[in-house]
Amino acid sequence: MPSPFRVGLGYDIHRLVPGRKLILGGVEIPSELGLDGHSDADALTHALADAILGALGLADIGHFFPNTDPHNLGMDSQDILRRAVAEAKQRGYKIGNVDIAVLAEKPKLAPHIPKMKERLAQTLGVAVEDIGLKATTNENCDSIGAGKAIAAHAVVLLMRRE
Repeated sequence: MPSPFRVGLGYDIHRLVPGRKLILGGVEIPSELGLDGHSDADALTHALADAILGALGLADIGHFFPNTDPHNLGMDSQDILRRAVAEAKQRGYKIGNVDIAVLAEKPKLAPHIPKMKERLAQTLGVAVEDIGLKATTNENCDSIGAGKAIAAHAVVLLMRRE
């Protein structure tokens, strides 16, 4: 009998570069720098998608959406997240709740958290209250603390569908 609950952990980090939009949680954040990557480089959404895939015992998003595939260039990471949710549904699971921490020195993300939670809730098919999302700094340590990168950690609880 399959487990009624599964827990997954995801992590992602991307460098900040000029000339790119900053997208986090599916929301464009005003910034002079954006995240570098093959898709829209939404580190928050990538970490969450990896958490869901990990809870299912599947490979990470790089397996499903390789950066060597030109079709994935500039891809909206909400499409990646939808695919992870579909994989869970196909295996008989639904999202219970998620908890996400974003690490960034700048820009200040707190004002954007409600909109990010709304967008993620929409993509995940859950209530906004089922999403924990907080932003913190890295206290001027390493590349994140120097304002050169943004990272995210995500945890997800999957529950057997009734």
